[in-house]
Amino acid sequence: MRVDIITKEYPPEIYGGAGVHVTELVKALRASIDVQVRAFGAARDEDGTTSYGVPAELSAANAAVQTLGTDLEIVTDVAGADVVHSHTWYANFAGHLASLLHGIPHIVTAHSLEPLRPWKAEQLGGGYAVSSWIEKIAYEGAAAVVAVSDGMRRDILRSYPALDPDKVRVVYNGIDVQAWRPVENPELLARLGIDPTKPSVVFVGRITRQKGLPYFLRAAEKLPAGVQLVLCAGAPDTPQIMQEVQGLVRELQQSREGVVWIDEFLPRDSLCAILSAATTFVCPSVYEPLGIVNLEAMACGAAVVGTATGGIPEVVVDGVTGRLVPIEQVQDGTGTPIDPERFVDDLARILTEVVSDPAKAAEYGAAGRARAASDFSWQKIADATAALYAEVAAVGR
Repeated sequence: MRVDIITKEYPPEIYGGAGVHVTELVKALRASIDVQVRAFGAARDEDGTTSYGVPAELSAANAAVQTLGTDLEIVTDVAGADVVHSHTWYANFAGHLASLLHGIPHIVTAHSLEPLRPWKAEQLGGGYAVSSWIEKIAYEGAAAVVAVSDGMRRDILRSYPALDPDKVRVVYNGIDVQAWRPVENPELLARLGIDPTKPSVVFVGRITRQKGLPYFLRAAEKLPAGVQLVLCAGAPDTPQIMQEVQGLVRELQQSREGVVWIDEFLPRDSLCAILSAATTFVCPSVYEPLGIVNLEAMACGAAVVGTATGGIPEVVVDGVTGRLVPIEQVQDGTGTPIDPERFVDDLARILTEVVSDPAKAAEYGAAGRARAASDFSWQKIADATAALYAEVAAVGR
């Protein structure tokens, strides 16, 4: 069987969880299946991988239109595949057209949903309407849609009620616990200004609305004075959210010590060292289909405090591997808390509880690593994905 996987992100061009997912899935699948990767970006020196750029004629076009141009470059090359599998709306159009053109089944993995990210209109302008249209036609025409959590599956069926529920399957994200592991590196921590002898709360993520960083920064004002705040945060979606975060960080740095903001790209071992030294990791997201970053923190032995939304409760077991923060959200697709102040207060209260009890936090961290290893291995995810390939290919014959 030959499967063509289409993705915007692939090494060395990875900036989010979807790219991590595709990279690790391909690695595990190639042990038993012929996988051809068709990725956006510069040429790559990897067997079975082809890169595609934006057509020169579209260099000045809207970013969404550039995406469509790259998709069209891909479609013809999918000929001969038994299944085409696309990841994110960027790749969905290529997968959908390849399915129609070559008469092969198309599988979509949902890493996020455009209807639940309306703030992207700030970033894409009219391109957001284009991305939303692409996602809709691809999902509704797919042979199967993979949701990375049960919470995501519910969101898919709510967003696209025309979908046959039997076509929407849950296959979790995974984690490599050999790569993401507890690491001690006191020299690195000292260079970054982190004191491993003091309690700390660590955030790792892009500066986007869905990650909820401004809520955490407001909650941080209420944490005990001796708690360090370590922010590994960059790649802002818009200048506006960057300005908001910069203002909140400046206020914190003026009112307390131990506020460390790292906006440079850090290699995995450096992140492992930071996460391993954390008393707790925080995931204040208002939208999170699953959250590979939570698995990364767990694999490094960090307790996780996360918002009880999306797929996070399927990863973080409340009172076992960390704590969940309750949230009631506006049902308009933004994920905005109905009562933002209450959410901030609850986040501060639960973070304070965890960082004030390092022994309990360490118990959470040990349980989290064990759970990451047993329930979220990439081989387990690859086996489930390969079984779905065989199923849709058999129906298509």
